[in-house]
Amino acid sequence: MTARESISVVFLLAIVVLALWAMRVGWNHRRTRTAAFVGALPPVPADLGAARTEPVGAVYVSTTRAGDWLDRIVAQDLGVRSAATVHVHDAGVLVAREGAPDVFLPAQALRAAGNAPGMAGKVVGRDGLVVLTWQPDPADDRGLDTGLRPLHHADGPLLVDAVNALIAVSNGTNGTKEKS
Repeated sequence: MTARESISVVFLLAIVVLALWAMRVGWNHRRTRTAAFVGALPPVPADLGAARTEPVGAVYVSTTRAGDWLDRIVAQDLGVRSAATVHVHDAGVLVAREGAPDVFLPAQALRAAGNAPGMAGKVVGRDGLVVLTWQPDPADDRGLDTGLRPLHHADGPLLVDAVNALIAVSNGTNGTKEKS
């Protein structure tokens, strides 16, 4: 290898390292900025109550600010895409994630369940994602959207229906809202 080639290799490696460092700094900045929207996540209660569906295998896609499918929330590891199992119980929705902390959406915090063609981290077209809108902080009138991609297409409508029924019971509303 000539001196010129060695300098080129070192220069390219320096650029790659600099790009990775900049990406890490950006991710940490987003984590700090989005922490205000989440605060502490609701803990999983000891008693989840009766199951409203069988567990649903899914991919946890991401959580974004409600209505803005590109504004990914990364605080509390909500930006980590992972395999998950979704459990709908009387107490709320438990998203048991592999390799990341579980996410619990209390029934009282749920606002809507619907479908969307995509959100930050995944675009699938049509109504391939199940989107759960919830408010971890009642003072935040906007809330969050959590996107899930069921492993089996038929599980999507079942999950949406179960969550909407839970919303109707816990909040006294019809609980329906289509995402677009």
